[in-house]
Amino acid sequence: MQQPVDILILSNGPGEVTTWVRPAVRALRNLLGEDRDQVRISVVLSPCANASGQEAAIARSYPEVDRVQAPEHFSRFLLWGKTVANWQWRRWGVVLFLGGDQFFPVVIGRRLGYRTVVYAEQEARWLRWINQFGVVQPRKIQSVPQEYAHKLTVVGDLMVEAAASTDSSPTPSQAVKLQPGVELIGLLTGSKAAKLAQGVRIMLAIAERIHEVRDQTRFVSPVAPSLGSGNVEQVCRSPANPVLLRVGGTTAKLMSPEAPYLQTYRGLRVDLWTQFPAYALLQACRLCLTTVGANTAELGSLAVPMLVLLPTQQLDAMRAWDGLPGLLANLPIVGTGIATAYNWFMLRRLGLLAWPNIWAGEAIVPELVGQLQPQAIAEMVLDLLKHPEKLGRMRDDLRRVRGEPGAAQSLQL
Repeated sequence: MQQPVDILILSNGPGEVTTWVRPAVRALRNLLGEDRDQVRISVVLSPCANASGQEAAIARSYPEVDRVQAPEHFSRFLLWGKTVANWQWRRWGVVLFLGGDQFFPVVIGRRLGYRTVVYAEQEARWLRWINQFGVVQPRKIQSVPQEYAHKLTVVGDLMVEAAASTDSSPTPSQAVKLQPGVELIGLLTGSKAAKLAQGVRIMLAIAERIHEVRDQTRFVSPVAPSLGSGNVEQVCRSPANPVLLRVGGTTAKLMSPEAPYLQTYRGLRVDLWTQFPAYALLQACRLCLTTVGANTAELGSLAVPMLVLLPTQQLDAMRAWDGLPGLLANLPIVGTGIATAYNWFMLRRLGLLAWPNIWAGEAIVPELVGQLQPQAIAEMVLDLLKHPEKLGRMRDDLRRVRGEPGAAQSLQL
């Protein structure tokens, strides 16, 4: 009889939990079966500067997962090998890294005596001590010493897998009706407070200007699972949003909690889509406006044309840098000044920001960085809508660089 095994998944932030862990656990169950006496899947989360606080709840919602430990208990597990619930471990197992610091599986794998497998989206580290790596592109293999090249296997992009494996589809309970002749534009404002504070209000103002010219256009904003509709409304109101005038944005109020939507004070309706994931909805959009981050990877994987916005009117808003800069930027009193200075410095050094552009090594989708003004961006959107061949070329470029699904099944456990 096959020996019972434990699969321990290490992950951290909201993007990793939704776009890496989700397709991975589905593929594992499809491959290894549903018998929990034979295969048990555990998820241990480490702290993340971008965390929303809902990552553990999201992981627990996956039926393929048997047990989850929240990030606040990670240090004890890393240092002493003890979970807060005193989990027991089987003799045979695998540590699968899907987010965090690649040093973690080195320590935890050694302690448990398990094989270690790392999904290395950007860089493969600790080559001597990790058993196997799954990488996105072949050039990653060429960049490591030859003696370790055999440990790296090209598996593709898990974000493509997440989009391809979704079973989400628009349902009658949603306010948005995808009727013939309706032109849908998605507004992806992000889930972090810093992104919401600038992204929501500037995107609402852009939408108002577009709708003045094209009244057949409807707008929808998917709400991240870590947020509620009320969180989105809060940053739309002037008292909670003191930098509103810096971006030339607009305000709105929440309507109809059962089928929530925002209504701006000029009467524009923006539906809030609470079903997760929202891939089917996004695929129905002619174009999306999005912040930087995992949103761009998901849209790229779905081949949805996009404009990527990074307004810099409030330079202290972004404080989610990794490592020491992120820690310093979140200090009380001095954090605002440090964040402003660091972001000013980094904006002059940053290259491509959107994931599809990073994949392609060139700007196949527009990245708009700086003192963004709604009217100018609305004109860009209107030009794209009037020239569908431009949107078609963008869609074709996204399909070219996104890769094929199958990454989750290709990880060699």
